[in-house]
Amino acid sequence: MLATAERDTPAVLEAHQAPYHIGAVTLRVRDLAGLTAFYRDAIGLSVLRSDPQAAELGVGSTVLVRLLPGAGRPTAATGLFHLAILLPSRQALANWLQHAAGTGIRLEGASDHLVSEALYLSDPEGNGIEIYRDRRRAEWPRRPDGGIAMATERLDLDKLLREAQSGPYAGMPAGTAMGHIHLRVGDTAAAEAFYHGLIGFDVMVHYPGASFLASGGYHHHIAGNIWGSRGAGARGPGEAGLDSFQIVARDAADFEAMKERIVAAGGSVADGVPTIADPWNNRITLVR
Repeated sequence: MLATAERDTPAVLEAHQAPYHIGAVTLRVRDLAGLTAFYRDAIGLSVLRSDPQAAELGVGSTVLVRLLPGAGRPTAATGLFHLAILLPSRQALANWLQHAAGTGIRLEGASDHLVSEALYLSDPEGNGIEIYRDRRRAEWPRRPDGGIAMATERLDLDKLLREAQSGPYAGMPAGTAMGHIHLRVGDTAAAEAFYHGLIGFDVMVHYPGASFLASGGYHHHIAGNIWGSRGAGARGPGEAGLDSFQIVARDAADFEAMKERIVAAGGSVADGVPTIADPWNNRITLVR
C-alpha cells in the first residue's frame, strides 16, 4: 500500500492538471504587517517577499497570497467569499487543524463536501479562507446524470485530529497550492454568463444561490454565490478585500486560447499579460 502522502499527492495535481487553474490571490489590506504575520504564523505560509509596497507568501517559490497596502473602505457586498488553499493530504489537513487548536485559531466551519474535506476561517480583516484536501477523482460521488455530487456535511474533527503527526507545526508542506476561489457576486446567472459563456469554464454544480465552475473536470476552480450579495453591484477600485486573482494556463496553446477569449470579452493585454474584470470588478490576470 502507498504511504498516505504518496497516495494523496495526485489529489493536489488534480486541481492543477487542467487547462486552467487558480494561481496567486491578491488582497488589498489595511494592516500589511499584521496580515503578513497572520498568513505566516496562523496559516503557515512562508514569506517570500516583504517590503512597504507588498508582501508575498507561499510554499517553496510559489506565491499563493499577495498582500497590498492602502485598502479603501468597501462599498459593495461583492468580492471575496474565500480563497481556498489546497493541502496535499488528509494528514496535512490534520496537522494544520492540530496547529489551529493548539494556538487558538478560531474556525468558522468544518465540512465534508463529499469531494473534499474543508476547514473555514477568516483573517483579521474579514477575508474568508478555506483550507482543504481533495479526495481522489475516482472517489467523487456522481449524480444520476453523471455530474459531480457535492454536499455540506459535518466533518468529524476528532477523527481528523487522530491523523495528525506529533511535534511542532512546520508550516504548510510542499505540494500545497491554491485550489479554488469563491466569490460573492450579485447574480449567479450573470456569473455563469461571464465565467462560462465568455471565459470558458464549465458549469459543474449548482447549489441554491451558488454556481461552481471548473476546467478539466475538476469539481470547481471558481464559485460564485449570492448568499449575502444578491443584486449587489461592482466594487470600487482599491477597496479592502479581493484585488485580483490569477488564472494559470497549462501551456502556450491554452494561454493563447484564453487570451483570445479575454480580449473578445473586452479585456486588455499589457506587457503580454491579459487582464479582465468580471461584472463586479473582480480583476483577473492570465499567466503561464
